[in-house]
Amino acid sequence: MQFLYSLRGVRRGAGVAVVALLLSTGAEAQVESEALTLGQRWVESAVAQVPSDVPGGGTPLRMEVVVGALDTRLRLAPCAKVEPYIPAGTRLWGKSRIGLRCVDGAARWNVFLPVTVKAFGPAWIAKSNVNAGAVLTMADAMAAEVDWADDVSPVVALPEQWVGQIATRSWGAGQAIRQSMLKPAQVFQAGTQIRVVAQGTGFQVTSDGQAMTAGVVGQVARVRMDSGRVMSGMVLDARTVRIEM
Repeated sequence: MQFLYSLRGVRRGAGVAVVALLLSTGAEAQVESEALTLGQRWVESAVAQVPSDVPGGGTPLRMEVVVGALDTRLRLAPCAKVEPYIPAGTRLWGKSRIGLRCVDGAARWNVFLPVTVKAFGPAWIAKSNVNAGAVLTMADAMAAEVDWADDVSPVVALPEQWVGQIATRSWGAGQAIRQSMLKPAQVFQAGTQIRVVAQGTGFQVTSDGQAMTAGVVGQVARVRMDSGRVMSGMVLDARTVRIEM
């Protein structure tokens, strides 16, 4: 027996408080009923407080929570008050668990219930196998709905965040593009002649320089100016480094 909740309007990474109970029959049926009612209210209250936006302003994630079963060997004593809680260090994302404890009963007990939190939303998946070291282009992936919570590494939902990046490892067709799969591409080597754009309040000056370190878009590189001065700036593209004055 399982309880399945389908929730809408919850973004990736936000904590979702979800609880359901599967307890033994017989004398424990009352415990099951009361705890389940408490859990349902807890779910509704928690979800109502979670923002619904996702990166890029896309469709809110569609959350599903599959609740497992308690160990069938457990024999739980009747309890006047069952308290659900999230164990320390636990994140309700992917395969997880919640705690259930009796705080008002002749016999105090504390058990854990397995839950799987799924978060379906827009992403980009590989059209075919991708080799480690490949530079990704728009032709390599297509839009699809995936379970964001299927892996601990965040989904890269926007094309500008992965196009031009390098695959850190090989992956197969149909896999969602995630942060752990990518690294920025090196666009120039040390010794390359580049353009340096120096920006300050109300002015911008362009000059030539020589890269002292390799350049990766979005990261800092050191540049030797024609004057001999060495400065650091942000790599914008294969020819340009921006220095803030």
